[in-house]
Amino acid sequence: MTAQAGGAFPPPLAPREARRRLRALRRDLPADERRAAELAIRRALELLQVWRPGRRVALFLGMPDEVDLRPSLATAWRRGVRLYVPRILSLRRGAMTFVPLDRDARLRPNRFGIEEPEVAPSQRVQALQLDTILVPLVGFDAACHRVGMGAGFYDRALQRRGRSPESPFRHPRLIGVAYDVQRVERIEPAPWDVALDMVVTERGVYRRPTAPSRPHIP
Repeated sequence: MTAQAGGAFPPPLAPREARRRLRALRRDLPADERRAAELAIRRALELLQVWRPGRRVALFLGMPDEVDLRPSLATAWRRGVRLYVPRILSLRRGAMTFVPLDRDARLRPNRFGIEEPEVAPSQRVQALQLDTILVPLVGFDAACHRVGMGAGFYDRALQRRGRSPESPFRHPRLIGVAYDVQRVERIEPAPWDVALDMVVTERGVYRRPTAPSRPHIP
């Protein structure tokens, strides 16, 4: 992955430097702008019907500078959405699975400080068993290529993603969630990188692959 930014900093950047600068842009968002952006993002997710009753949806309990999706939890549970979050199985192998997130779940931080539910191994599910996955990211471009933290957990977890027999669309639906300040001009994906179907920011929804490069406001 190589990130090329439009005007925030000169391209091209090595992955480590790109991640450092993009995380700084995200971290330095003023609190009032962050709150307004997160409200707009939650409204966009509603319009995309992410929280439909009976659906299996994975989201992330992010780090402090990532988009906070926790305000959507009560709505999702009330509607009967089955929620899941990532759980790291092996740092050495970069292995990750998804586990249920219930109202009364006991959470504990992993080594990255990200909270994970304490559940039995029998409750783990694979990505292909989910309907939608909300994916965190460090950077993205208008074609919905993603810069992650660099460990490759999501790319490995999603590498077997295919088409559902019941639907002509790829399954599960992959939606990146970010602030618009994290958008770069272009990302050259590596062969193992998994592109997203769309990215939701406070400015709207970027779609892949046939949508125009500017965001569509739902």
